[in-house]
Amino acid sequence: MESQLLGSTKASEEALCDFDAPEPHSDARRSVRVDCPTWSRGPLRICRQTAHIFIAIVMLLFLFPLMAAIALGVKITSRGPVLFKQRRVGEGGGEFWVYKFRSMVVDAEARRIHLSTLNEASGPLFKIRNDPRVTPIGRVLRKLSLDELPQLLNVVKGDMRLIGPRPALPAEVAQYTSRQRARLAVPPGITGLAQVSGRSDLSFEKCIELDLYFIDHWSPMLDIRIFLRTISVVLSGRGAY
Repeated sequence: MESQLLGSTKASEEALCDFDAPEPHSDARRSVRVDCPTWSRGPLRICRQTAHIFIAIVMLLFLFPLMAAIALGVKITSRGPVLFKQRRVGEGGGEFWVYKFRSMVVDAEARRIHLSTLNEASGPLFKIRNDPRVTPIGRVLRKLSLDELPQLLNVVKGDMRLIGPRPALPAEVAQYTSRQRARLAVPPGITGLAQVSGRSDLSFEKCIELDLYFIDHWSPMLDIRIFLRTISVVLSGRGAY
């Protein structure tokens, strides 16, 4: 099944979803998981976290010139701090600060209430394809997912991994069903199966299915394939806004 998800490449320019997402009747819709999966406990968890931290440190060193240039660009093109931090929900429902390069105006959160009628996302998510709060440089950063690079620091701190379900807002998690909360069984990631399968073009429910599939079928090879696939998905810019 894993090879089917990650090995098929469609010639058409339909969704980025070269991954054949689980259908509604598949085991991705099974009953809620109470405990974290075996692979996220004990020695295997320690080995995975150590590897992700090491890779994140190497990436931070390698990408430092680019990150410095982005920081300068954000600073001189719009008012406000370079970094944006926000409370997100991680493994087991615990909250932590997630870091991003600021891609919106400083009062973006205050403006959100006036834009609720423009929401294009399903479920508890809030997304607008042409969000007026996004700055000019922010549009470029979001298109290429460069605004997410500071989350390498979250990986080093241990709050996140390179690969895993994306961390959600507390307000979003408050609306989760018990089944949807099962995605909190493992540490969140910078990228994941949903992000390389369509990103913002996917429905909320499809993202949940892919996150649960990842949790149920994780393997080191799946991590590697998602990591490598992320590169091509980011460069294409599809599904990002």
